[in-house]
Amino acid sequence: MTEARVVVPVPDSVARLSTLDRFLPVWIGVAMAAGLLPASCSSASHNAGRSQMTAALLSRLTSDRIEVRSAGTEPADQINPVAIAAMAELGIDITTAIPKTLTSDAVHTSDVVITMGCGDACPYFPGVSYRDWKLPDPAGQPLETVRTIRDAIADRVQALITELLPTATLT
Repeated sequence: MTEARVVVPVPDSVARLSTLDRFLPVWIGVAMAAGLLPASCSSASHNAGRSQMTAALLSRLTSDRIEVRSAGTEPADQINPVAIAAMAELGIDITTAIPKTLTSDAVHTSDVVITMGCGDACPYFPGVSYRDWKLPDPAGQPLETVRTIRDAIADRVQALITELLPTATLT
């Protein structure tokens, strides 16, 4: 029998959290016991600011204990230079990051998908846990504003790490 994958478009107004969310920590624990890393995909329209900061913070704070993916529905040509500066203040270098196109496979193979402004353009798969982080777009914003966005992302990342890796010690 051939497995078929179906992408179901779901409007933003429909809650994207499934009942699987209740069992996500258990599922993650089972996967980690089997030697698999939990996978997270962060997606924003241009993959040049919010999603890149999210991916960098997740990677840094978990010492790569979470497989991190970052992509956008309409990737920019380069990472937002102000996002680069804001992350550099934390000692995190995102200068080599490259905006990537969000693929259905990246979403389908993730345990948790963080969306930030990509709306209905983000693929939806039943059984994948979604988090819609409503954060302002840092594009065109001054460093002070991007710092505030970065710090809001950092708070949410720490909460996500606690959920995905309940015994994690943040570094």
